[in-house]
Amino acid sequence: MDKIVNTIPVRYTDSRINDMIRSASSHTSLLPQHFNQNEEFFLKLPQEIEIPSLPVHHDIRKDTPQESYLTALRQLMENLIVHIPGFFRETTYYFDPAEVLRPCFFQVFRINDVPFLYLGRLDLSFRPHDGELLDSGGNDLTPRYRTSRIYLDCDLIPLKDILLEERRVSGFVVKQVISQTWIGETGRGYFVQGIWIDHELTKFFSRLFVPGETSLYPYYPFTCKYRSICHALIDSDPDERRRGVPRLRRALEFLEPEIDSIQTQLKKEAFSPDLPVFSSLKKQVPPLWNGVWQNIRVKRYLNEHDMKEFVLETAT
Repeated sequence: MDKIVNTIPVRYTDSRINDMIRSASSHTSLLPQHFNQNEEFFLKLPQEIEIPSLPVHHDIRKDTPQESYLTALRQLMENLIVHIPGFFRETTYYFDPAEVLRPCFFQVFRINDVPFLYLGRLDLSFRPHDGELLDSGGNDLTPRYRTSRIYLDCDLIPLKDILLEERRVSGFVVKQVISQTWIGETGRGYFVQGIWIDHELTKFFSRLFVPGETSLYPYYPFTCKYRSICHALIDSDPDERRRGVPRLRRALEFLEPEIDSIQTQLKKEAFSPDLPVFSSLKKQVPPLWNGVWQNIRVKRYLNEHDMKEFVLETAT
């Protein structure tokens, strides 16, 4: 048996939160989709909601969160499900003890018995420019604040296997197609930093399938995560997840035979459309990809703090 690596464990799920999800409205209105200047994706709600304080510390060896954490999260979920029901619908919540401020929601898909995982994560971290601070929290509690911005990640991930314990999902084994993204270090002493090519691979994958005349920055449809090729969704509604799975499968089938040469090139130099391996593959991309994102436009603007942001618009 192959050694299991890069497993996404599913330890604790909460029945009360999952009951809320099952009751989520089937009606979904598309909210404005934005990126901040750090390329972080967020939805803008029509009104502010309160993000409660959450316990900061959790022993990662313990699968179950504190009751105070669950109480606060359930309170938040009651508000969020009203505003973004599509993000939650058809998913199952689980607790990640390593990242308590990023609640997880998953759904499994299969194409010809090949499994794919949809993994949605909220990011409840307080960003000073994005909300009104109500309580600064402390060493044990995160800040309580109000905001109209909900940061999230919506990823489709190829799987090698689904782990079960007594017929219950206990984890997912990611199908890894990338050998290693760490290529060295820079700096000296306290200033040593690792050099990784994850972002260069992300740019390569995304630019390959997006037509040359189309600019979607800072949205990268295909990303290097979990040492694999994932599909980042900007619309997390269940129907879009289902449409996204065959897109990811086609991208994987195209890229997987070429991944060694792509990695070798990017370990030597940063991504550029002029790289020989990119130019060669670009000519081989099937025409069907030309229309996938043709209606999306990215508009830059300055927010109320004179910080650069981006909004995605759909052309009519």
